[in-house]
Amino acid sequence: MSGASEIAAGYAFAGPALDLGALLWDGQCLPDAPVRVPLPMLNRHGLVAGATGTGKTKTLQLIAEQLSAQGVPVFLADVKGDLSGVSVPGADNDKVRERAREVGQKWTAAGFPAEFYALGGLGHGIPVRATVTSFGPVLLSKVLGLNPTQEQSLGLIFHYADQKGLELYDLKDLRAVVAFLTSDEGRTELKNIGGLSTATAGVILRSLTAFEAQGTAGFFGEPEFDTGEFLRTAADGRGIVSVLELPAVQDRPQLFSTFLMWLLADLFHDLPEIGDADRPKLVFFFDEAHLLFHDASKAFLDSITQTVRLIRSKGVGVFFVTQTPKDVPGDVLAQLGNRVQHALRAFTPDDQKALKATVKTFPHSPYDLEELLTGLGTGEAVVTVLSERGAPTPVAATRLRAPESLMGPVDGAAVDRAAEASPLHERYAQAVDRESAFEKLAAAQERTAPPADRTGGEGRSTPEPDSRSRSESRPKSGAEGEPSVVEQVVGSGMFRSLARSVGTQIGREITRSLFGTARRRR
Repeated sequence: MSGASEIAAGYAFAGPALDLGALLWDGQCLPDAPVRVPLPMLNRHGLVAGATGTGKTKTLQLIAEQLSAQGVPVFLADVKGDLSGVSVPGADNDKVRERAREVGQKWTAAGFPAEFYALGGLGHGIPVRATVTSFGPVLLSKVLGLNPTQEQSLGLIFHYADQKGLELYDLKDLRAVVAFLTSDEGRTELKNIGGLSTATAGVILRSLTAFEAQGTAGFFGEPEFDTGEFLRTAADGRGIVSVLELPAVQDRPQLFSTFLMWLLADLFHDLPEIGDADRPKLVFFFDEAHLLFHDASKAFLDSITQTVRLIRSKGVGVFFVTQTPKDVPGDVLAQLGNRVQHALRAFTPDDQKALKATVKTFPHSPYDLEELLTGLGTGEAVVTVLSERGAPTPVAATRLRAPESLMGPVDGAAVDRAAEASPLHERYAQAVDRESAFEKLAAAQERTAPPADRTGGEGRSTPEPDSRSRSESRPKSGAEGEPSVVEQVVGSGMFRSLARSVGTQIGREITRSLFGTARRRR
């Protein structure tokens, strides 16, 4: 049997599979030698890698389409805005017809059921928010750029708020709790939180204030997004493709990459164990994965590794999308059974090192992988996946199929119309602000302040809140000399009221997962 025949035999699966493309051998594309990946193996995770412009985005689109067609929901992080076209039929042209002929594909233009989301409603799509308490201290520390000591201290603050019944729904809630703990009245409580110093709490407070000043408040709050929405199928049985539109937050890479990890951790938290299934419940594509691992603490990396290792048994497959395998820590890379490696560049010494490191991650093959990986064209890749028996398939140079949906973005106005027509729009579009830590601490101050402090001067008493929203009736800092948020929180006598109102309650510990994320209250 020739080398090409041996490789082709390794992809001759009997069960349901996704068609990636056709084998490349000795400079020829062999349409009768399809390269495929078994559907049940897609929850064994994977990696899609390659230099910019080599076709990674189209590979995501190709895999997403076929998963949807087989009834498997898909999550796509659309960093550049290129993936919204999955919802509408593609354009027939000479290039598409030529690619289809080369790989033996019966190409038909088709759109797929899609939902569009946007972090905090910034950009086009249904708003995705998380409460601060659900987001948890480990992920928030990554976003804030805290060091390991400060990360541990933030965990103690979350623990305190959990026990005292101080709900952390948005950033001002957390800021209010930290401000209280650094106040004269709160230092007594601070001493009871082992290992948390006033100086560290002050650093955290300043980091929160600076973070909120960057316009990030809208990402945190209610209604919190239920990640179970990603598991839906359309009326015709096809899996819904959930597209998180991220172009509006491209300049906040730490924020959106960590938010993607929260979505994955929340799924891990809520989904039941199902063991090895005949198809995934969801395939989650984690784009720009290198941002997640950059400058990550050991605790953060350990939590990622554990989540990836365990979420497979809950029916979720995770594909990391980045430029080279070296962007992914070894413990995580070892769990990625399916690999689609697009071309790499070797222009610099660092590029050469990355190329050699990439070659070492592949099984032995008859190809000269160093030469092959630098010579692949756009839409070509080196592939190895897990067979139906769970063993790695032979390394196969592959010319990939053409997506059947539009290979480009949909107009923003069309995305907005699709989002507004979604049954989820009414549920998540409008932000709400329930009573939480900020209001409780402010009310405690109001109850305990001396009568003279409750007047607005010259005998005027503070007006009672009216029917307006809390955001309208809260005191504002500014030229009028009214109290700032911190002044409201640390007002005189507040701790005594806080002790009466929540300190006498039985401490409640919110159940937290590997990342310190909190289980959603149903």
